[in-house]
Amino acid sequence: MNINQAELCSQAARALRESSYAIAMTGAGISVPSGIPDFRSPGGLWSKFDPQSVCSDWALRNNPAGVWEFLFEALKMFSSARPNPAHLALSRLENMGILKSVITQNIDNLHQMAGSRDVIEFHGGCGSFFCNDCKKEFELARALALTVNDIPWLCSFCQGIIRPAVVFFGEQIPYEAMIRSQELAEKADFVLIIGTSGEVAPANILPQWIKRRGGTIIEINLGSTAYDGFSHLKLDMPAEIALPRIVDELNSP
Repeated sequence: MNINQAELCSQAARALRESSYAIAMTGAGISVPSGIPDFRSPGGLWSKFDPQSVCSDWALRNNPAGVWEFLFEALKMFSSARPNPAHLALSRLENMGILKSVITQNIDNLHQMAGSRDVIEFHGGCGSFFCNDCKKEFELARALALTVNDIPWLCSFCQGIIRPAVVFFGEQIPYEAMIRSQELAEKADFVLIIGTSGEVAPANILPQWIKRRGGTIIEINLGSTAYDGFSHLKLDMPAEIALPRIVDELNSP
């Protein structure tokens, strides 16, 4: 870490220390060091699958085999991933009483694995499964035990397709996640934006509400994003390096 990066981390820590109600918003970038490529990046799942054909409300009704070909690969990737230092740093911030909640667009369950307790999954998560028709619930362990010969996974009660509790294209954001996120945005005076480009609505609206109310916006992202010129402070560096440094600064005298 160079001198300029260290100073930016110190500035972020000072702003975080001065906040009274801090939240974090995370996207795919925070999980890349854990071995989960951004779905939209080269080598990501959308370079191998057409999302409308395998991850949409249409696909659930018309292409169960394609849905489960995609899910089978996604679940293998998620099951081998582990939280990285950025996830762990956010958990430490919550334990310190500084961070109130994490709003994530990720479906990989890594924040929970890292120990974060108040996690709002804006797009749902792959931690639970249910039948798309009769709504019977199924455990993650059964999904992880599937082999290629078991897919598509169909409900033994009604033969409907079993799917994870994630938001497919064409579906609505879970009502509870939307309401809780809006409530947090109305309370927060500080938001850490980590690993998300700000191009996906409606999640990208939340920082606008916080800034409009006078809140501080700090971004930790590599490269250009839609938040360029919007954030009060931009740390153009890996989150797995920046976040632990910020936590260390907060713990120093």
